[in-house]
Amino acid sequence: MPNPIDTFSDPVLGATWGELGAVRRAARLDERWHIDAVVGYPVDGLQEMYTRALSEALNDAVVLDLAFAPPPSRNATAAGHLIAVASGKGGVGKSTTAVNLALGLDRAGARTGILDADIYGPSQGMMLGVADGRRPEVRDQRLFVPIRAHGIEAMSMSMLTDEKTPMVWRGPMASGALRQLLEQTDWGGLDYLVVDMPPGTGDIQLTLSQQAAVSGVVIVTTPQDIALLDARKGIEMFQKVDIPILGIVENMSWFECGCGEVHHLFGEGGGARVAAEYGVELLGAFPLDPGIRESTDAGSPTVVADPTGRVAGLYVDCARRVAGALWQQSAIAATPPSITMDDK
Repeated sequence: MPNPIDTFSDPVLGATWGELGAVRRAARLDERWHIDAVVGYPVDGLQEMYTRALSEALNDAVVLDLAFAPPPSRNATAAGHLIAVASGKGGVGKSTTAVNLALGLDRAGARTGILDADIYGPSQGMMLGVADGRRPEVRDQRLFVPIRAHGIEAMSMSMLTDEKTPMVWRGPMASGALRQLLEQTDWGGLDYLVVDMPPGTGDIQLTLSQQAAVSGVVIVTTPQDIALLDARKGIEMFQKVDIPILGIVENMSWFECGCGEVHHLFGEGGGARVAAEYGVELLGAFPLDPGIRESTDAGSPTVVADPTGRVAGLYVDCARRVAGALWQQSAIAATPPSITMDDK
Protein backbone atom coordinates (compact mmCIF):
# COMPACT_ATOMS: atom_id res chain seq x y z
CA MET A 1 0.00 0.00 0.00
CA PRO A 2 1.53 3.37 -1.02
CA ASN A 3 2.46 5.81 1.72
CA PRO A 4 -0.12 8.64 1.63
CA ILE A 5 2.58 11.16 2.57
CA ASP A 6 4.25 10.53 -0.80
CA THR A 7 1.27 12.11 -2.56
CA PHE A 8 1.64 15.40 -0.66
CA SER A 9 2.26 18.24 -3.13
CA ASP A 10 5.33 20.27 -2.19
CA PRO A 11 4.20 23.87 -1.55
CA VAL A 12 7.21 25.38 -3.34
CA LEU A 13 7.62 23.06 -6.32
CA GLY A 14 4.21 21.49 -6.86
CA ALA A 15 5.76 18.02 -7.34
CA THR A 16 4.88 15.34 -4.81
CA TRP A 17 7.18 14.43 -1.94
CA GLY A 18 7.27 10.91 -3.32
CA GLU A 19 8.66 12.16 -6.64
CA LEU A 20 11.19 14.33 -4.83
CA GLY A 21 12.22 11.69 -2.32
CA ALA A 22 11.50 14.01 0.61
CA VAL A 23 10.00 11.52 3.08
CA ARG A 24 12.60 9.78 5.20
CA ARG A 25 10.23 8.09 7.62
CA ALA A 26 6.48 8.18 8.20
CA ALA A 27 4.28 6.19 10.53
CA ARG A 28 0.89 6.56 12.17
CA LEU A 29 1.22 6.14 15.91
CA ASP A 30 -0.95 7.29 18.80
CA GLU A 31 -3.71 8.37 16.41
CA ARG A 32 -1.52 10.81 14.49
CA TRP A 33 1.09 10.83 11.73
CA HIS A 34 4.75 11.19 12.66
CA ILE A 35 6.64 12.41 9.60
CA ASP A 36 10.38 12.91 9.16
CA ALA A 37 10.99 14.85 5.93
CA VAL A 38 14.09 16.42 4.36
CA VAL A 39 13.67 18.93 1.55
CA GLY A 40 16.30 20.40 -0.75
CA TYR A 41 15.57 24.08 -0.18
CA PRO A 42 15.92 26.11 3.05
CA VAL A 43 12.84 25.91 5.25
CA ASP A 44 13.36 28.26 8.20
CA GLY A 45 9.96 29.51 9.33
CA LEU A 46 7.93 26.93 7.38
CA GLN A 47 7.50 24.16 9.98
CA GLU A 48 4.11 25.32 11.27
CA MET A 49 2.69 26.06 7.83
CA TYR A 50 3.79 22.69 6.42
CA THR A 51 2.43 20.83 9.45
CA ARG A 52 -0.92 22.51 8.88
CA ALA A 53 -0.88 21.73 5.15
CA LEU A 54 -0.05 18.07 5.76
CA SER A 55 -2.75 17.79 8.39
CA GLU A 56 -5.31 19.18 5.94
CA ALA A 57 -4.11 16.91 3.12
CA LEU A 58 -4.26 13.80 5.30
CA ASN A 59 -7.30 14.89 7.30
CA ASP A 60 -5.43 13.76 10.37
CA ALA A 61 -3.18 15.06 13.16
CA VAL A 62 0.48 15.43 12.18
CA VAL A 63 3.79 15.70 14.03
CA LEU A 64 6.37 16.92 11.50
CA ASP A 65 10.16 16.91 11.72
CA LEU A 66 11.15 19.12 8.76
CA ALA A 67 14.80 19.61 7.79
CA PHE A 68 16.83 21.11 4.94
CA ALA A 69 19.68 19.40 3.10
CA PRO A 70 20.84 20.64 -0.31
CA PRO A 71 21.37 17.98 -2.97
CA PRO A 72 24.93 16.92 -3.80
CA SER A 73 26.77 19.67 -5.67
CA ARG A 74 28.72 19.33 -8.90
CA ASN A 75 31.22 21.70 -7.31
CA ALA A 76 33.72 19.87 -5.12
CA THR A 77 34.84 22.99 -3.22
CA ALA A 78 33.48 24.66 -0.09
CA ALA A 79 31.54 27.09 -2.27
CA GLY A 80 28.63 24.65 -2.58
CA HIS A 81 26.18 25.02 -5.45
CA LEU A 82 27.17 27.78 -7.88
CA ILE A 83 24.07 29.67 -8.97
CA ALA A 84 24.78 32.15 -11.76
CA VAL A 85 22.48 35.17 -12.03
CA ALA A 86 22.71 36.47 -15.58
CA SER A 87 21.05 38.77 -18.08
CA GLY A 88 21.32 39.32 -21.80
CA LYS A 89 21.63 43.09 -21.36
CA GLY A 90 22.37 45.63 -18.66
CA GLY A 91 19.86 47.75 -16.81
CA VAL A 92 17.38 45.00 -15.92
CA GLY A 93 18.21 44.80 -12.21
CA LYS A 94 20.41 41.71 -12.34
CA SER A 95 22.81 42.71 -9.54
CA THR A 96 19.94 43.83 -7.31
CA THR A 97 18.27 40.47 -7.92
CA ALA A 98 21.50 38.57 -7.20
CA VAL A 99 22.17 40.24 -3.85
CA ASN A 100 18.57 39.92 -2.67
CA LEU A 101 18.45 36.25 -3.70
CA ALA A 102 21.65 35.59 -1.75
CA LEU A 103 20.24 37.38 1.29
CA GLY A 104 16.91 35.58 0.80
CA LEU A 105 18.63 32.17 0.84
CA ASP A 106 20.47 33.17 4.01
CA ARG A 107 17.26 34.35 5.67
CA ALA A 108 15.55 31.09 4.70
CA GLY A 109 18.25 29.09 6.46
CA ALA A 110 21.04 28.35 3.96
CA ARG A 111 24.75 29.17 4.29
CA THR A 112 25.20 31.57 1.40
CA GLY A 113 27.83 33.68 -0.32
CA ILE A 114 27.93 36.02 -3.27
CA LEU A 115 30.68 36.39 -5.87
CA ASP A 116 30.68 39.53 -7.99
CA ALA A 117 31.85 38.26 -11.38
CA ASP A 118 31.44 41.65 -13.06
CA ILE A 119 35.15 42.44 -13.17
CA TYR A 120 34.79 45.69 -15.11
CA GLY A 121 31.83 47.11 -13.21
CA PRO A 122 31.69 45.50 -9.77
CA SER A 123 28.84 46.73 -7.59
CA GLN A 124 28.26 44.21 -4.82
CA GLY A 125 30.59 45.94 -2.39
CA MET A 126 28.49 49.10 -2.48
CA MET A 127 25.21 47.17 -2.49
CA LEU A 128 26.23 45.30 0.66
CA GLY A 129 27.46 48.43 2.41
CA VAL A 130 31.14 47.40 2.46
CA ALA A 131 33.14 50.55 3.17
CA ASP A 132 35.39 51.76 0.37
CA GLY A 133 38.92 50.80 1.25
CA ARG A 134 37.98 47.75 3.31
CA ARG A 135 39.99 44.79 2.06
CA PRO A 136 39.64 41.05 2.64
CA GLU A 137 42.20 39.39 4.85
CA VAL A 138 44.68 36.97 3.27
CA ARG A 139 45.08 33.52 4.82
CA ASP A 140 48.22 31.39 4.38
CA GLN A 141 49.53 33.98 1.88
CA ARG A 142 47.30 32.57 -0.83
CA LEU A 143 43.60 32.68 0.10
CA PHE A 144 41.27 35.65 0.40
CA VAL A 145 38.95 35.55 3.38
CA PRO A 146 35.58 36.78 2.10
CA ILE A 147 34.06 39.79 3.79
CA ARG A 148 30.90 39.09 5.76
CA ALA A 149 28.07 41.53 5.17
CA HIS A 150 24.48 41.18 6.42
CA GLY A 151 25.17 37.52 7.28
CA ILE A 152 26.56 36.34 3.92
CA GLU A 153 30.10 35.92 2.60
CA ALA A 154 31.05 38.26 -0.24
CA MET A 155 33.91 38.75 -2.67
CA SER A 156 34.19 41.36 -5.39
CA MET A 157 36.84 43.27 -7.33
CA SER A 158 35.37 46.34 -5.65
CA MET A 159 36.87 45.00 -2.41
CA LEU A 160 40.34 44.75 -3.95
CA THR A 161 40.57 48.09 -5.78
CA ASP A 162 39.53 51.68 -5.29
CA GLU A 163 35.92 52.28 -6.37
CA LYS A 164 37.12 54.95 -8.84
CA THR A 165 39.76 52.72 -10.45
CA PRO A 166 38.60 51.26 -13.79
CA MET A 167 39.68 47.77 -14.80
CA VAL A 168 41.32 48.50 -18.16
CA TRP A 169 41.95 44.85 -18.95
CA ARG A 170 41.64 42.66 -21.98
CA GLY A 171 39.33 39.66 -21.84
CA PRO A 172 41.92 37.03 -20.75
CA MET A 173 43.00 39.23 -17.83
CA ALA A 174 39.43 39.62 -16.62
CA SER A 175 38.86 35.88 -16.99
CA GLY A 176 41.98 35.18 -14.96
CA ALA A 177 40.80 37.56 -12.25
CA LEU A 178 37.47 35.72 -12.06
CA ARG A 179 39.22 32.36 -11.66
CA GLN A 180 41.31 33.80 -8.83
CA LEU A 181 38.28 35.24 -7.05
CA LEU A 182 36.47 31.92 -7.31
CA GLU A 183 39.31 29.51 -6.60
CA GLN A 184 41.48 31.54 -4.20
CA THR A 185 38.71 32.62 -1.83
CA ASP A 186 38.33 30.66 1.39
CA TRP A 187 34.58 30.09 1.20
CA GLY A 188 33.40 28.75 4.54
CA GLY A 189 31.49 25.60 3.65
CA LEU A 190 28.55 27.18 1.83
CA ASP A 191 25.32 25.64 0.64
CA TYR A 192 25.03 28.14 -2.22
CA LEU A 193 27.31 30.67 -3.88
CA VAL A 194 25.34 33.20 -5.93
CA VAL A 195 27.44 34.51 -8.83
CA ASP A 196 26.49 37.96 -10.09
CA MET A 197 27.44 37.78 -13.77
CA PRO A 198 28.18 40.75 -16.02
CA PRO A 199 25.53 41.39 -18.68
CA GLY A 200 25.85 39.78 -22.08
CA THR A 201 27.39 36.56 -23.38
CA GLY A 202 31.13 37.21 -23.40
CA ASP A 203 34.43 36.01 -21.93
CA ILE A 204 33.34 35.92 -18.30
CA GLN A 205 30.30 33.77 -19.06
CA LEU A 206 32.41 31.34 -21.08
CA THR A 207 35.12 31.23 -18.41
CA LEU A 208 32.64 30.41 -15.66
CA SER A 209 30.88 27.75 -17.71
CA GLN A 210 34.15 26.08 -18.74
CA GLN A 211 36.18 26.45 -15.54
CA ALA A 212 33.56 25.95 -12.81
CA ALA A 213 30.88 23.38 -12.05
CA VAL A 214 27.85 25.69 -12.25
CA SER A 215 24.71 24.05 -10.87
CA GLY A 216 22.31 26.33 -12.73
CA VAL A 217 21.55 29.82 -13.96
CA VAL A 218 18.80 32.31 -13.24
CA ILE A 219 18.00 34.66 -16.14
CA VAL A 220 16.87 38.19 -15.23
CA THR A 221 14.81 40.29 -17.63
CA THR A 222 12.14 42.96 -17.81
CA PRO A 223 8.88 42.73 -19.77
CA GLN A 224 10.24 44.88 -22.62
CA ASP A 225 10.57 43.14 -25.99
CA ILE A 226 14.22 44.16 -26.40
CA ALA A 227 15.10 42.78 -22.95
CA LEU A 228 13.24 39.56 -23.72
CA LEU A 229 15.16 39.21 -26.98
CA ASP A 230 18.45 39.44 -25.09
CA ALA A 231 17.16 37.09 -22.39
CA ARG A 232 16.58 34.46 -25.07
CA LYS A 233 20.19 34.90 -26.24
CA GLY A 234 21.40 34.34 -22.69
CA ILE A 235 19.32 31.19 -22.33
CA GLU A 236 20.57 29.84 -25.65
CA MET A 237 24.21 30.48 -24.65
CA PHE A 238 23.94 28.63 -21.34
CA GLN A 239 22.09 25.76 -22.99
CA LYS A 240 24.94 25.42 -25.50
CA VAL A 241 27.40 24.91 -22.66
CA ASP A 242 25.06 22.47 -20.83
CA ILE A 243 24.29 24.63 -17.80
CA PRO A 244 20.71 24.08 -16.57
CA ILE A 245 18.34 27.05 -16.69
CA LEU A 246 16.67 27.21 -13.28
CA GLY A 247 14.15 29.81 -14.37
CA ILE A 248 13.45 33.45 -15.11
CA VAL A 249 13.04 36.47 -12.86
CA GLU A 250 11.10 39.43 -14.24
CA ASN A 251 11.89 42.87 -12.84
CA MET A 252 9.88 46.08 -13.33
CA SER A 253 6.80 43.95 -13.87
CA TRP A 254 4.40 46.58 -12.60
CA PHE A 255 4.22 49.95 -10.88
CA GLU A 256 1.71 50.63 -8.13
CA CYS A 257 0.90 54.30 -7.71
CA GLY A 258 -0.15 55.93 -4.46
CA CYS A 259 -3.81 55.55 -5.38
CA GLY A 260 -3.45 51.76 -5.48
CA GLU A 261 -3.74 51.37 -9.26
CA VAL A 262 -1.32 48.96 -10.93
CA HIS A 263 0.34 49.99 -14.20
CA HIS A 264 2.40 47.75 -16.50
CA LEU A 265 4.78 50.39 -17.82
CA PHE A 266 7.04 48.06 -19.81
CA GLY A 267 4.52 45.50 -21.02
CA GLU A 268 2.92 42.53 -19.32
CA GLY A 269 3.62 38.80 -19.13
CA GLY A 270 6.84 38.80 -21.16
CA GLY A 271 8.86 36.83 -18.64
CA ALA A 272 6.14 34.19 -18.36
CA ARG A 273 6.03 33.83 -22.16
CA VAL A 274 9.79 33.28 -22.43
CA ALA A 275 9.69 30.84 -19.50
CA ALA A 276 6.93 28.85 -21.22
CA GLU A 277 8.83 28.96 -24.52
CA TYR A 278 11.86 27.27 -22.92
CA GLY A 279 9.95 25.03 -20.53
CA VAL A 280 11.31 26.66 -17.36
CA GLU A 281 9.71 28.37 -14.38
CA LEU A 282 8.96 32.03 -13.84
CA LEU A 283 10.67 32.15 -10.46
CA GLY A 284 9.47 35.58 -9.46
CA ALA A 285 8.13 38.93 -10.63
CA PHE A 286 9.10 42.16 -8.90
CA PRO A 287 7.65 45.66 -9.05
CA LEU A 288 9.21 48.89 -10.24
CA ASP A 289 9.63 50.25 -6.74
CA PRO A 290 11.89 53.18 -5.81
CA GLY A 291 12.42 51.57 -2.41
CA ILE A 292 14.32 48.65 -3.98
CA ARG A 293 16.80 51.04 -5.61
CA GLU A 294 17.08 53.32 -2.59
CA SER A 295 17.80 50.55 -0.08
CA THR A 296 20.34 48.88 -2.35
CA ASP A 297 22.14 52.15 -3.07
CA ALA A 298 22.32 52.70 0.69
CA GLY A 299 24.11 49.36 1.19
CA SER A 300 21.14 47.64 2.81
CA PRO A 301 19.21 45.63 0.17
CA THR A 302 15.46 45.13 0.51
CA VAL A 303 15.62 41.75 2.28
CA VAL A 304 17.68 43.42 5.03
CA ALA A 305 16.20 46.93 4.98
CA ASP A 306 12.56 45.83 5.19
CA PRO A 307 12.63 42.16 6.24
CA THR A 308 8.90 41.93 6.98
CA GLY A 309 7.84 43.86 3.88
CA ARG A 310 6.00 42.46 0.87
CA VAL A 311 8.93 42.79 -1.56
CA ALA A 312 11.36 41.14 0.87
CA GLY A 313 8.90 38.25 1.15
CA LEU A 314 8.83 37.95 -2.63
CA TYR A 315 12.63 37.71 -2.72
CA VAL A 316 12.72 35.02 -0.03
CA ASP A 317 10.01 33.03 -1.83
CA CYS A 318 11.95 33.40 -5.10
CA ALA A 319 15.16 32.26 -3.39
CA ARG A 320 13.41 29.12 -2.14
CA ARG A 321 12.12 28.41 -5.65
CA VAL A 322 15.64 28.76 -7.06
CA ALA A 323 16.99 26.28 -4.51
CA GLY A 324 13.96 24.07 -5.10
CA ALA A 325 14.62 24.02 -8.84
CA LEU A 326 18.14 22.71 -8.14
CA TRP A 327 16.71 20.03 -5.87
CA GLN A 328 14.07 19.01 -8.39
CA GLN A 329 16.65 18.68 -11.16
CA SER A 330 18.81 16.55 -8.89
CA ALA A 331 15.84 14.35 -7.93
CA ILE A 332 14.93 13.84 -11.60
CA ALA A 333 18.54 13.00 -12.49
CA ALA A 334 18.70 10.48 -9.64
CA THR A 335 15.50 8.68 -10.70
CA PRO A 336 16.45 5.33 -12.26
CA PRO A 337 15.03 4.58 -15.70
CA SER A 338 11.93 2.42 -15.74
CA ILE A 339 12.03 -0.93 -17.48
CA THR A 340 8.97 -2.18 -19.27
CA MET A 341 8.37 -5.62 -20.76
CA ASP A 342 5.88 -6.87 -23.26
CA ASP A 343 5.16 -10.24 -24.78
CA LYS A 344 5.86 -9.33 -28.38
